[in-house]
Amino acid sequence: MPHTLLLRLSCLFLLFFLFSCSHLESRPQPQPLIEEVTVQEKAEADRLELAYRFFVSASLAEIDGRYEEARGFLLKAIEQDPASPYLHAKMAGVLRVLKEEREALAYALKSVRLDPQHIENRSLLAEIYSQIKDDDAAIGEYRKILELAPKQKRVRLVLTTLLIRKGEYKAALEELDRLTREDPELVIAHYYRGRVYLEMGEHGEAEKSYLEALRLNEAMEPALFDLGALYQVKRNYAGAAKIYERLLSFYPGNVTVRERLIHMYYRLGEDKKAEEQLEEIKRQTSPGDPGRQSLGLIYLRHGKLDESIRELDLIVKAWPDDDKSRYYLASAYEEKGEHEKALEHFQWIKTGSEYYVNARIHIAFILESQGRAEEAIGVLEKAIQIEKDKTELYLMLSSLHENRKDYDRAMEAIDRGLKVDGKNVELIFRRGVVFDKKGEKAKGLEEMQRILEIQPEHADALNYIGYTYAEQGIRLDEAMDLIQRALKIKPDSGYIIDSLGWVYYQKGLYDDALKYLLEAAKLVPNDPTIIEHLGDVYFKKKMYEKSLEKYEKALTLNHPQADSVKEKILQLKKLLKQSQPDSRRSTKTLCS
Repeated sequence: MPHTLLLRLSCLFLLFFLFSCSHLESRPQPQPLIEEVTVQEKAEADRLELAYRFFVSASLAEIDGRYEEARGFLLKAIEQDPASPYLHAKMAGVLRVLKEEREALAYALKSVRLDPQHIENRSLLAEIYSQIKDDDAAIGEYRKILELAPKQKRVRLVLTTLLIRKGEYKAALEELDRLTREDPELVIAHYYRGRVYLEMGEHGEAEKSYLEALRLNEAMEPALFDLGALYQVKRNYAGAAKIYERLLSFYPGNVTVRERLIHMYYRLGEDKKAEEQLEEIKRQTSPGDPGRQSLGLIYLRHGKLDESIRELDLIVKAWPDDDKSRYYLASAYEEKGEHEKALEHFQWIKTGSEYYVNARIHIAFILESQGRAEEAIGVLEKAIQIEKDKTELYLMLSSLHENRKDYDRAMEAIDRGLKVDGKNVELIFRRGVVFDKKGEKAKGLEEMQRILEIQPEHADALNYIGYTYAEQGIRLDEAMDLIQRALKIKPDSGYIIDSLGWVYYQKGLYDDALKYLLEAAKLVPNDPTIIEHLGDVYFKKKMYEKSLEKYEKALTLNHPQADSVKEKILQLKKLLKQSQPDSRRSTKTLCS
């Protein structure tokens, strides 16, 4: 109970006691200093006594975990003392435990209206707003608390996390700056600043903030994890490895850290160090132990398929219901080309499993590769009946129809998926691609623009629009801008680099075009369109033998427009044949 309520009860009980005991002495009494308790005051004392009894009963029920009973007692307490902000806040807390957030919100609001200056009650209200994902209201309450008590560090930190969640990074940094001004050694503030800068893509500032947090607390696990991840993003694999080694020295039992370190060693070509860490995982676990799952996944990621299969197979034999291990075992078999074994394990994964949908997609993919497309479609349709809200199933289904050039059925599958999620950018993207394949480029571009309204930095949509303009030889400056934006988001995409090369080609800047197309071919060595583009640029540079070589290679890679490439080869061979006599005459002249 709040002190005010107890004080009121105590005073009224004292008055009531004095009043009721005045008849005990028969001798005349002096005039009392306190007026007699009125009937109204006695009634109030009775109500407050009852409220207190119900409150105590509610507290005992809450301690025992009997929250429904606690709710009932608090309702009775509030009936007796409806002006108590404490009782309303207490009820809000109980309702939160019962997961009745909306009702809890009503009581929390009432508690704040009854006592607007009470920080704890206002904090409870803010927490409930946050719980129901009303971040704006939560932020408003936390700001009011800081007006009442500006030195509340915890509140300012919580406010910062909400601002980060909403993407209001500038406002979050302002709050963090104030915290570090007031307390320069507040480690968590420096860490959060690092998180904000990381979200903003300002990697240099993020690194500075993480390093400052680690200067103050060298073993701060989240800061070490994030700094290691940052170095990975920057491709500073040696720096990442050092951070993970440091993490491991503080937390030797952390398997995730050891896994990351193994990946870094493989990236750096330090296979021996990677194997030493793998052996450490083996030493800490036994074959068939679920803890060995990470070992199987590491082997799978680095193409050691036999080792991966051996580890994961032992686990699923000992733990048949371990769907994660079975899913990745099936994936290893699939990657190894042992499709029947892969199908066997994917099919084992039943409805209700978090791996069910992906398993069905893999089954469909394998069946299609075996020429069993109708069977693959049936698998997906059945999965959709069970998991109607999984848009990835509609995406795969449309892909199967698209591969068969059945664009109407592909579009139908996409539209079914969009009824589930009308703003799913991957479905909208496929819709644009299908329009393009149907020869309706303008509609395809409309779909890509629609994506950019939802997600302005969607790299594939930016690239698609830019490449379409380049392909048509129009709006080339705009195409360049769009593709360069896409390349900032996906700097390692061979397809986007190819698009950039093609813009340069259309601009007649063949040296620049060749530079980017060669880079694209390194990243995607067997894409027929990229190889054809190289043939085109070599042709423009009059390097006819190389041009012919690329066109012929493009044909061997099942170019989707094979007839067009064949025509280029025929024309090029004619050109080379016509130029040969001139070449021989030139050679004789030069030699004479």
